[in-house]
Amino acid sequence: MSKKSPHAATPALKVVEDAGVDHHVYTFEAGKDHFGDHAAAALEVEPERVLKTLVIDLTAGKGSKRQLAVCVIPTTHHLSLKKAAAAHGVSKAAMADPHDASKSSGYIPGGISPLGQKNPLPTVIEETAVLFDTVFISGGRRGLDIELNAEDLAELCSASFADLLAE
Repeated sequence: MSKKSPHAATPALKVVEDAGVDHHVYTFEAGKDHFGDHAAAALEVEPERVLKTLVIDLTAGKGSKRQLAVCVIPTTHHLSLKKAAAAHGVSKAAMADPHDASKSSGYIPGGISPLGQKNPLPTVIEETAVLFDTVFISGGRRGLDIELNAEDLAELCSASFADLLAE
C-alpha cells in the first residue's frame, strides 16, 4: 500500500506534486471576502505576488453555448476584459457567472485554482508574474495556497502570458 502525499488533498496539489515542480504549500485562516488580501497578510508576502484566478465568458452574451477561459492576475489589480478578450483571441469577454465557474472548474469561488480543474480551460497569466522568483496561487480551496515559479505554473496549465491589467 502506498502512502498518499499529505498535501495532495486537492486536484491542484496533485498536478504540482505529480509534475515534480519545486513548490511550497501554505495553509492559513481564510477570510470571508477579499481572499487575496487575507492570503498576502497571512503569508507575509508582497500582495503583488498573490495571484487570483478569474473565469471569464468568451461568448459575451451571444446566446451560444458558454465558452469559458481563465485569466490569472495579481490580487492587487483589476482585470481588463478588453485585454483578456484579445489575449484569448475574441473581441469581447465578460466575467463568468460564479455558478458556471464553479461547475466548470470543480472549485468554489475564492478557491478556484488554474491547476487541476475538472474541465481545463484556456489560460492566460498576467505577464508581470514573471518579475518575481515565485508567485502564490490558490491550491484549490480557500486558505490553501501554492507557491511556485510563474513559468512552471504556465507550463502546468498550458498557459501563455499577456498584459491583462486594467489601467
